[in-house]
Amino acid sequence: MPASALAAARETRAAALDAWLAPLLEGASSGVALVAVGSHARRELTPGGDLDLVLLHHGRPDIAEVADRVWYPVWDSGLRLDHSVRTPAEARSVARADLKAALGLISARHLAGDPGLTSELRAAVLADWRAHAPVRLPELSVLCRERWKTHGELAFLLEPDLKEARGGLRDVHAMWAAAASWSAPPSDAGVKNAYDLLLDVRHVLHEVTGRSTDRLVFQEQDAVAHALGMPDADALLRATAEAARTIAYAADHLWRHVPRRSVPPEGAGRGVVRRPVGDGAVEHGGEVVLARGADLGDPALILRVAAAAAQAGLPLAPATVARLADRAVLPPGPWPPEARDALVSLLGAGPAAIAVWEALDQAGLVVRLLPEWERVRNRPQRDPVHRFTVDRHLVETAAGAAALTREVARPDLLLVGALLHDIGKGRPGDHSVAGAVLARDIASRMGFSGDDVAVLETVVRRHLLLPETATRRDIDDPVTVRTVVDAVSAVPGRERDVLDILAALAIADGNATGPAAWGTWKAGLVADLARRVRAALSGGTPPAPAREHLALARHDGAAVRVVGSRVTIAASDRPGLLWRASGILALHRLAVRTARVASETTEAAGGPGVFGSAGYAATAGGGGTAVLDFTAVPEYGRPPDPATLEADLRRMLADRLDVAARLERRERAVRVRPGVAVAPPRVRVLDDASATATVVEVRAHDRPGLLWRIGRALGACGLDVRAARVDTHGAEAVDVFYVVDAAGRPLTDPAELSSVRARVLEALH
Repeated sequence: MPASALAAARETRAAALDAWLAPLLEGASSGVALVAVGSHARRELTPGGDLDLVLLHHGRPDIAEVADRVWYPVWDSGLRLDHSVRTPAEARSVARADLKAALGLISARHLAGDPGLTSELRAAVLADWRAHAPVRLPELSVLCRERWKTHGELAFLLEPDLKEARGGLRDVHAMWAAAASWSAPPSDAGVKNAYDLLLDVRHVLHEVTGRSTDRLVFQEQDAVAHALGMPDADALLRATAEAARTIAYAADHLWRHVPRRSVPPEGAGRGVVRRPVGDGAVEHGGEVVLARGADLGDPALILRVAAAAAQAGLPLAPATVARLADRAVLPPGPWPPEARDALVSLLGAGPAAIAVWEALDQAGLVVRLLPEWERVRNRPQRDPVHRFTVDRHLVETAAGAAALTREVARPDLLLVGALLHDIGKGRPGDHSVAGAVLARDIASRMGFSGDDVAVLETVVRRHLLLPETATRRDIDDPVTVRTVVDAVSAVPGRERDVLDILAALAIADGNATGPAAWGTWKAGLVADLARRVRAALSGGTPPAPAREHLALARHDGAAVRVVGSRVTIAASDRPGLLWRASGILALHRLAVRTARVASETTEAAGGPGVFGSAGYAATAGGGGTAVLDFTAVPEYGRPPDPATLEADLRRMLADRLDVAARLERRERAVRVRPGVAVAPPRVRVLDDASATATVVEVRAHDRPGLLWRIGRALGACGLDVRAARVDTHGAEAVDVFYVVDAAGRPLTDPAELSSVRARVLEALH
């Protein structure tokens, strides 16, 4: 039956019930009124719904007889009846004491008898509701959250409760009650349409089952779907999920703002507080909004603002999301690096990314950014092991993978691989095979390099390799290990990347699926298999130095160039040059995305040098010229003046600028608000990575001045940085330093190594 016909049927039924109930008060209409509350008051009574009536009076001695004349015919008809007899004062008192009773009486509708009594009751209840809104609405918020805990989230349940679950009909009733208090705006058309859809489903469910039930169980779903003109149960679940997510998103926004009605916001009376949280984004009233002058023509703006919100642990303001959806440009293919980096930063925020992603999705931005998302959006998974729809499972997996970024060399590939690992579901054939093709196209469109595209394609194709092999094969059998080695070797030279990403993804995927899909036993098997495969893999050879990184080494004296986001320095080699230069960048509010260092002596020797990579180069004192090549982007706002930046870098090279003092003054002046909870930093000493230096690997959440802190800590240990490779993937820093002592030798004393590790960790907190 069409939705419009169902709504008309409910209206017709309400009118018929009104006409039938009114005569029951004949002869007793003076000083008494019959009032509908609940679904009949809203003219939404479904076939299995309860009739909820209140008989109002002003102390009539024969009210019990009047009540019997009303209740008995209703009972005799077979209708389920919830009833009460009150004076207006008694009903008002009950509403004051009982939140649920108040919610019903707010929408009371006169049916028969003295309309003055009904008006008196409604006026009194609404007056109390509005006067006590600062107390009642927080109570209502708590009541909703308790209900969500009991009934779960409608959008992700295979047998949802249409009324009580999060995103169900009750949540809209709560929104209407909040709007009746004048403390919140009325719900929008999207919520109304979602509500009508759920009400239609409940209506048909009652007709199909012939009983009052709100749970959409498996065996009734096909019949309900067909009655609504939908092809099958999956289409029905996708429609209910869409409606529930619309309602839940609006409810979240409502309950974030309601408490502020009773508690003055921080800074009230001192003007509007707007705190920058990223380039083009500021915090305003506990939400992230666009900064004044944000460039809506910037193809990275949407994702950068979303990443800023997630990293700050704040929601995106709905009006901001709507403006981005309406006016901001999308990144073209291939995406600019800034857009790709912002996506990685968004996903790297972990659980905080989920609500931000949902905001983008509600505005239609996710499908516009990733058209392939449409096929998995709201797609149910007919497997009780899975807790979520396919799209939410992908986002939950990426959020879980954020806690594992310290375990892989390429956090960006782990996060994007987690987001895409099930993207092939809903397509014909094996979803891993279909997904690999889609992942290849998506990664290419995102602007990843050819090798990175191949890694992501392999990760999606093989994302079940480790858990399936570990639980179905004998991992003591060398053939088992060799099979996995062959599978992860699809991208020559990237075997370890693929293996480590698959191992981390197995954990994130299992946890996002549900407790039945992942446990200690399975985790142990996967970890053991990954360890055996890792041992069987041979290491690759490092790439040769890039000549462009060494070009400035032929300059005499000091040379500084600032071209866009690239900062290149050539200077006499000396201890501490790398971290002092990075400190200058931090002073100018530039975030280091990559740092590569090379030396003239390395190339002059006719080869890659003892450290063997253009990403590594000497910065210790030893003669020659060191070349530092940074990629740095503004923390927020406009980039600094290049001439001023160059001048400060030259002053630093001439030892005429105290970098440490200026950075410490800046940090004291800036009030830092805690962002999202992130994985703790990790510092490892890699014993077997070099024969001529001690290799220190630092994994940490990126923040202003991070490289400066690490370098200063190493310098405080009396160490020289002989080589370094610094990379930031999204919000995750992956930094590797080759250090030697004052005599130019690697450290061997365990106590010294432990002290270095502790000193660097201390600098990261």
